[in-house]
Amino acid sequence: MIPFNELKKFSFLEDFSDAQLNKLAAIAIEEQYPAGTQMYQKGDNARGLFLIKEGKIVLFMDKCMGPQKPPMQVTVDMISQGEAMGWSAVVDPYLYTLSALCIDDVELISLDAFALRQFMDEDCALGFKIMQAVAKTIATRLTHTRIILVGERGLSTVTEY
Repeated sequence: MIPFNELKKFSFLEDFSDAQLNKLAAIAIEEQYPAGTQMYQKGDNARGLFLIKEGKIVLFMDKCMGPQKPPMQVTVDMISQGEAMGWSAVVDPYLYTLSALCIDDVELISLDAFALRQFMDEDCALGFKIMQAVAKTIATRLTHTRIILVGERGLSTVTEY
């Protein structure tokens, strides 16, 4: 169990009451991963929602480059201190949509996916807050992806008016 005050440090949980944070703290554990560890791959069962205390994690996908070539890794986002990842833990079908690779030594807080979904079913107000936070996380990730796409493709499609 993590002290609920520790959870207050994360913007993902900024709108949660002390009682809600206390409930989440009961299912929270600290985890550490050395640099170079792949935490999960796209398609793995989403075992947890993660709050990053220290370090950086790259979220990436493999892009098939053809039958005779190895896949290319495409970075979608970089997650660092204070941020959250693993929203797939609470969104059906509960499979990670990207792969996660630690590029630094990482310390994080993990909220167990199954217990989190149980809390969401039992406490609708808590479930609503979690889904609001997840929606913000997904929107931020989408914005980052758009920026990457514009950077890669935008200049090649710019026309003069």
